[in-house]
Amino acid sequence: MKRDDEPMDEHQNDIIDQIREDEDSKTDEPPMFRVILFNDDYTPKVFVVEILVTIFHKSASAATELMWQVHNGGRGVAGVYPHDVAETKVSVATTLARENEFPLKMIIEEDR
Repeated sequence: MKRDDEPMDEHQNDIIDQIREDEDSKTDEPPMFRVILFNDDYTPKVFVVEILVTIFHKSASAATELMWQVHNGGRGVAGVYPHDVAETKVSVATTLARENEFPLKMIIEEDR
C-alpha cells in the first residue's frame, strides 16, 4: 500500500488530470423559459384551473390562485421549464383549448 507522502506515478497523475478535465467540461444548465398565461373574456375559469392542474401539475388551490391572478392582472406565470418542456406544455394546453373552442393564449419567454 502506498503512503500519502510518496510521490504519485505518471499513471496516477494522468487519472487526476482526466478527472479535472471532466469537472471543467461539465455542461451548463439549459436556459429556462416561463410559460405565460393571458386573461381573456371567453375561456371559462374552471377550464383554466383544469389546465393548470392537469398539464402544469399545480394543486387545485395553487391553480385557483393563479387563475385569479391572471383574471385580475391580465397575465401570470404557469411555470418555468426547459424550452422543449415549455413548448410541449403550451402546445398541449392550446390544443385542448381550441378543441373546446376557447381562445386561451399562452407564450414562452426566457426566464432571466
